[in-house]
Amino acid sequence: MSPSTLNASLLSLAVSLIPLLTASPVTLAAESESVEHLIRQAGNADDDAVRLKILKQLQAKPDLGDALRKEADRLVTVADRWVNDPRLFQWFHQAIRKKLDYDFGVEKESPLYPLTCIYRGRMLVWTANEYGNILGYHDERRRYFDRAVEQFRIAAEAFPENRIVRMYLGEPIPPEKKYASVPEAPEWAVWQRESLERLTDIVLWWIDHRLQKDGQYGGGWDDDCEMWRHWVPVMIAFEHPRICEAQAFFSRSLLSQEYMKDGYTRRVYDVEHTAEPSSDTITPMMHLAPDDAEWRKRAMRIAELMENLWTGRNERGFLQFQSTYFGAQRVDEDPLRACDTPYHVRAIEPALTLWLRTGDERLEKQFTAWMDTWVDATAREERGKPAGIIPAAIRWPSGEPAGPGADWWDPRHHGEPRLYEWPSAVRKMTDALLLTYHMTGDERYLEPLRSMAAARLEWWNSSTRESPRVGSRLWCGRKLGFLASTLAKHKLLTGSDEFDDLLARDYHTQTVGADASQRARLAESLRRTAEALAINFPGRTSEVRWTDRVFALARLFGDDMLFPKAIPACNKRPDVSLLYATATGDRGDFLVFPLNAVRWLTEPRDIAALVTDRGNNRLSAELFHFGKSCRTMGAELYLLASGRYTFTLVDRAGETMTSSTPFTVDGPRARIDFELPPQRLCVLRIVAQ
Repeated sequence: MSPSTLNASLLSLAVSLIPLLTASPVTLAAESESVEHLIRQAGNADDDAVRLKILKQLQAKPDLGDALRKEADRLVTVADRWVNDPRLFQWFHQAIRKKLDYDFGVEKESPLYPLTCIYRGRMLVWTANEYGNILGYHDERRRYFDRAVEQFRIAAEAFPENRIVRMYLGEPIPPEKKYASVPEAPEWAVWQRESLERLTDIVLWWIDHRLQKDGQYGGGWDDDCEMWRHWVPVMIAFEHPRICEAQAFFSRSLLSQEYMKDGYTRRVYDVEHTAEPSSDTITPMMHLAPDDAEWRKRAMRIAELMENLWTGRNERGFLQFQSTYFGAQRVDEDPLRACDTPYHVRAIEPALTLWLRTGDERLEKQFTAWMDTWVDATAREERGKPAGIIPAAIRWPSGEPAGPGADWWDPRHHGEPRLYEWPSAVRKMTDALLLTYHMTGDERYLEPLRSMAAARLEWWNSSTRESPRVGSRLWCGRKLGFLASTLAKHKLLTGSDEFDDLLARDYHTQTVGADASQRARLAESLRRTAEALAINFPGRTSEVRWTDRVFALARLFGDDMLFPKAIPACNKRPDVSLLYATATGDRGDFLVFPLNAVRWLTEPRDIAALVTDRGNNRLSAELFHFGKSCRTMGAELYLLASGRYTFTLVDRAGETMTSSTPFTVDGPRARIDFELPPQRLCVLRIVAQ
């Protein structure tokens, strides 16, 4: 609807609906102009709360007319729910999925119709962005996105000043904040600092605007619990009190729900979904409060359920999970679901972190027995599975490396087969195997990594790039690019060059050596992350309707998404894993086997930190404080072996900021405290005595 059409519709409705006996021609024209003005104000507002206020003003006009008033009443109800309903999407998504529409009670010819397009377009976009059976298929995407774009274009024509609408049409919203230049700061520090600041702003927005009294954020417990995974660079690499408090409050709130009171959900469903409420609440607290008896007990409860309820010895004598479907009180006995899978690592994540931090012997006995099962199944050539490839499932009770489906790679034990179709969560299993090697020193647990690395290299070195036969060794090799994440952790642990050839091809996280070209590449990667976080702030905050999609807006501007061709200006994706890796020295995924060498005990504001070396007897890191006065801070150290150490802090010119200070490591972590001078690049060095 064009502006001229909008004007004509408004005037026509005003003429027909305002009682002619009580309105002079002058009054009639003024009333029409006032209605039009309010609608334009509402449509051009970026803030939904502001729009709601204006719509209520429109609704309250005494001479609006019955038809338009009824439509205004309905629209106010929708606008109010968009702003104030504690359930961000539950009230509209079923209607959208059924009809690709929502009943606003507003006719297409109404002057209020372009306002409905603002909401309808967003409902369509976020619904499609959430569901894999929409987003994963071209025809379904086009049904949703073509209609959404149509709605946004109608709204943009009527309300050209609305930046949110223009954002969905590919015009990025620029940042409101700018950061003053500090000439002494190295380029990597400039971009890391900006990235940390902007990520912190996003996290705090959610805490300030969406955290409810019951602990939810509005997306439902099972989606809200996933939000912390994006918070890791500012919650685990650094220490922000409000963020830590919010996570603890949320974790306790979810775990206090009746269905969680056994320590794991009582709802019997597949492991990928039942694991989330416990793993995504207990695991972060194992980082934030590892000494707290409450969280240790909760993590140990997961191990108890695994030992006493979920697992048993199969016909080959190996310990395995009996089903893909289980809860805290029972295991589903349906033979079609009787499988162990790599996704089962997700269920025991908190207990794995507890094992890593404490070395508990009971946990070691239990987890090594389970890993033995997967080492054996990987080595077997059976049911069409190539030898040396981790299977998609292990059948219970036979122990076969396949599910009830005809193909080893497609176990068919779940209604959404693609979720568990190989490689699915194999990366979690490779991390669990590496963790087991790290804790035991037994190289048997490296055998699956070595055999799959060999398969990956075979694919790299093959003469053809045509699609290999599905399920074949070469087919597996083509899909094993993710293995480099685990192999990077192996190199960090051992210093071995065993997998360097594969890492050079598949692992692209920037090195942090002192070489100028390496630093330039690192700075460029951090710059891209900072620029991605700088734009479209509403798209990661107020616009989000599903809380497991806080960082999913950018992908909508890729090829064959909202538009047939990508829009580079909006298709910028932040690499939060890079922020975490540079600040902590870890590599790869942090969920199953975190290898963060350090946590900086200071807020992620006005600071940059780059771990350049780490091991069980040393740590080196560069630090830059952007503030104008000394900064008192500390560091918690995780990888150092027991013994005596010293730390020093020197600036770039070699001037000593903190002289050699002794400290002792006598447990899984140690703490040091120091002062960081303002606007001077410093190097923290820790060495064994």
